[in-house]
Amino acid sequence: MSALPSRHSLFWKLLALTLGACLLIVWLSWSWGRAMEVRGYRLEPGAQAELQEQAARVAAAWHEEGRAGVDRALARLRQTEGVWAIALDPLFQSLASTPLTRAEAERLRMVRGLDWPLSARTRGAPLLEVPFPAHLGEGRLIVELPARLRPDPTRLVSRLLSHGLLPLIVTLALCALLYRQLMVPLRRLRQQALSAGAQGAAFAAPEITRRHDELGDLGRAFAGMAARLQGQTRYQQRLLRDLSHELRTPLSRLQVLCEGQDDAGALRARLAREVQGMQQLVELTLELAWLDTEPPTLPREPVALVALWEILGEDAAFESGWPRDRLPCGLPADARVLANLNALSRALENLLRNAIRHSPADGQIRLDGRRDGADWLFWVEDQGPGVPAAALDLIFEPFSRLNGARPGGDGFGLGLSIARSAIRLQGGELHAENRHPGLRLTLRLPAA
Repeated sequence: MSALPSRHSLFWKLLALTLGACLLIVWLSWSWGRAMEVRGYRLEPGAQAELQEQAARVAAAWHEEGRAGVDRALARLRQTEGVWAIALDPLFQSLASTPLTRAEAERLRMVRGLDWPLSARTRGAPLLEVPFPAHLGEGRLIVELPARLRPDPTRLVSRLLSHGLLPLIVTLALCALLYRQLMVPLRRLRQQALSAGAQGAAFAAPEITRRHDELGDLGRAFAGMAARLQGQTRYQQRLLRDLSHELRTPLSRLQVLCEGQDDAGALRARLAREVQGMQQLVELTLELAWLDTEPPTLPREPVALVALWEILGEDAAFESGWPRDRLPCGLPADARVLANLNALSRALENLLRNAIRHSPADGQIRLDGRRDGADWLFWVEDQGPGVPAAALDLIFEPFSRLNGARPGGDGFGLGLSIARSAIRLQGGELHAENRHPGLRLTLRLPAA
């Protein structure tokens, strides 16, 4: 069962908007519909007051003039409103001079109170019972409802408004809010992604990255991705610029050789040396570019550091002419790390060659280390002059050579860059620090 969304999740915002809209639709339909029902099926307060005033006049005529007064008051009402009307006492006997007829008594079955709902299916004008004022007796006026006082007959329009138009307006407002919550940020991200090609990189707008919901996470991920792409683009441009600079010197030398008057043997040897140097430079650059475009991790396995150092030391001693005993190892025999064998051996080989290149003729290069929790810290330490403190991280940049040496002399400045990239791809780290004397290059890798 999946966990509930976080407190700032977009799910809760959408849920609140949807529930709020549904409750608003229900409330509007109920309140507006009830108001329309009262307006369409019940007498308005003004109409009730006017009928009560008519009943008060008939009651006053009864108290002042008796039946003759009631006859005149009813005649005036019938003439003015064009309706049928009678006045009754508490026993439903006529207060006028003429008694109720049988037909009139039959009509009294359809009498309703002032506050009763009025049915639209009633034929003719409805009969209403309007009681006399309390201080004028307990009689009542039975009268047909005048046409001018009847409720508004436009009930169909009212129903369409309360049950159709209002819910539609609320739904449109809900859609507008949902569009603002969802589509506006997504459209903004899309526009920035499309403009990334012209600007080199795109960054999510602050109003998106400041959000705490899924769209904010997407915006921050987009900004991080854009920053990484921009960094990789700058790195590739710098790598291409440095490579073209490094190739320019041997090409210039080749051009001079072609224009010179040297004998064929010397020219051939020099050409072979220059071509070999350019080939090595291109291979190292391609290896560095491959390491930077490789997936985040390489396949790893347990690697014995002491055995690997023995093999690398034999090769380095053969190439440099150093005695094997000047490359000691202080690690215990059970020092094993979880690493990619090929990548780790190439990184250590670059560190070892770099240390030999910068060590004195009678110097010593040592591999040592210690266990640090779940990792092994091990380092290659030489006895060279070290590097300035401000340049300890600069030496890992591609084509970085602090002494300004050119290709074919003191290397290309790619060995340490390749070593750090290879170690990072294995989940480790490589950094440099000065010792007295020498430079220590420390690696951190998980213990096997």
